[in-house]
Amino acid sequence: MTTALLLIDVQASFPARDYWDETLAAAWRHRQRALLDLAHEAGIPLVRIFHEAPGSGTPFDPERGLIHPLDGFDDPAAVTFHKRAHNAFTDTGLEAWLHERGIRQLLVSGIRTEQCCETTTRVAADLGFAVDFVSEATLTFPMTRHARTWSAEAIREHTELVLEGRFARIVDVDTLRQEWRGAAA
Repeated sequence: MTTALLLIDVQASFPARDYWDETLAAAWRHRQRALLDLAHEAGIPLVRIFHEAPGSGTPFDPERGLIHPLDGFDDPAAVTFHKRAHNAFTDTGLEAWLHERGIRQLLVSGIRTEQCCETTTRVAADLGFAVDFVSEATLTFPMTRHARTWSAEAIREHTELVLEGRFARIVDVDTLRQEWRGAAA
């Protein structure tokens, strides 16, 4: 298998944040679960990434006890890495782990679309990995700057715009399902 699924920051820390919106999370949960199940059926290894910020006092501080899978996403992983950077490569052994197994294709999913998921995608592409950014299996929340608010959908669209064709292929779960079933035939 030359493909791996990255499950980035799908951890109990996020619902403890004041911006968590279960309405937005509900649609994401469905698509993230569909991607996990599809990858499992295809024999694609799951790589779990947790974000932690020791000493911060935030929900990402290991002392708070929230660095564990978000409810409903405790699937067995081939490997788990803990990161302190925004991307999953800089301060983990992820790149070496992938190379040791001959993995050259990554599926990126998780929380937050424009932060750790996008940053990981950019770094992965720079390192020579082919990346499928499964946008519908990433979650983000509205952001406000200078009294202007960007919706989660606008942030997702912008992320897709800047990644597509440069750093990743933007793909959905149904497309992957069709491709993988076609390849197996």
